[in-house]
Amino acid sequence: MPTYQQTIDFLYSQTPLFQQIGAAAYKPGLDTVKALAAAFGDPQRRLKCIHVAGTNGKGSTAHSIASVLQAAGYRTGLFTSPHLIDFRERIRIDGQMIGEDEVVEFVDRFRRENLTRLHPSFFELTTVMAFDWFARQEVDYAVIEVGLGGRLDSTNIITPLLSVITNISFDHTAQLGNTLPEIASEKAGIIKEGVPVVIGEARGDVREVFLRKARSEKAPIFFAEDLVPARDPEITPAGIVSASTPFGPVSYCLTGLCQKKNLQTILTALDLLRQLGVKFPDDAVKEGLAGVTVRTGLAGRWMKLSDSPLTICDTGHNTGGWEYLASQLDSHPGPLLVVLGFVNDKDISHILPMMPHRGQYFFTRASVPRALPAETLAAKAAEAGLQGTVCASVEEAVTRARQTALENKKNLPAVEEPLVFIGGSTFVVADALRCEF
Repeated sequence: MPTYQQTIDFLYSQTPLFQQIGAAAYKPGLDTVKALAAAFGDPQRRLKCIHVAGTNGKGSTAHSIASVLQAAGYRTGLFTSPHLIDFRERIRIDGQMIGEDEVVEFVDRFRRENLTRLHPSFFELTTVMAFDWFARQEVDYAVIEVGLGGRLDSTNIITPLLSVITNISFDHTAQLGNTLPEIASEKAGIIKEGVPVVIGEARGDVREVFLRKARSEKAPIFFAEDLVPARDPEITPAGIVSASTPFGPVSYCLTGLCQKKNLQTILTALDLLRQLGVKFPDDAVKEGLAGVTVRTGLAGRWMKLSDSPLTICDTGHNTGGWEYLASQLDSHPGPLLVVLGFVNDKDISHILPMMPHRGQYFFTRASVPRALPAETLAAKAAEAGLQGTVCASVEEAVTRARQTALENKKNLPAVEEPLVFIGGSTFVVADALRCEF
């Protein structure tokens, strides 16, 4: 039997991995994943699933729904992507990552039965691995996050109890389309016949795309922004608080500005799940939302890494995400020190102008082949009026930013605490999480 490290090396080297090489790993179409799932006995057919898509917020939403189901005592599977540090973060039951031996055994069977002839992508293989483990472990519910898009995503071989689409913004346009209605059409592909769907945010032509698809599938559709289940949510240092929801007052442990909209989507989805017969008390909602990060291992969402100097990281990486991040950063009263990096296939022409011009930037590149060279980023940033320093690695950038913040802090009142922010790319955050704080 191969070792776990040998198995991971095989996954990374022998199956196309979007996380490493980008668009070349994208395999539109469901034929391969259907054939692979069939070879493992179609485990997805034995699962009760909640399917979550969207440009931004789908990870937070998936983790939050799973956290509530866990708090209610249900054995809950959670499949998300990408991972930050450990491959096994993608596949969890009740917050616990899939065992190394489970990964080894699944991949060994895949190879022994000559299923390599199907030439699955990394994500196709990982998706079936998750379905197989969840089915064998007899989870009560599985929360499944879409990888990319929806219609042609590997996860779209499930028929869920409920579909959730958080929002639509520009991202992965090469694969999903160049207009918001085109992107919405791809994500609307998860809407199934007769299966209720919750839409987080959608206006105008995008809303019409979802309405048309729902009508064609005879799927009940609910728009969270119309229902407003959380009245007057407020961001506090401990999280987002709302005194009035269908489940009573709640305190949501995430503190990013975007999470106010996500909370509305999550509460709408939970209210609908209850109407669909999934039983959980109000206290499970309160406990689940208050402890998402602890229960599910969610990381990288306006996540505090250090108090001195105050250091925050966030995986937001497109225009939709940066609309919130830029506003939240600009509202900080003290100096901003920003560690920034992107992947080379990301259109950052609309993102860079959104960033606070008063920030001091530390341009870097993550340790993945897709990373945009720091020098290239610095040149593009300069065109947008952003100035800073080029750093060879995320570790160097984080160290220099934090040192600068500590020097600034000596001469500032407490209300003007410097803020070190780390982001731009999920992979920059992943590298930062490996640093010492």
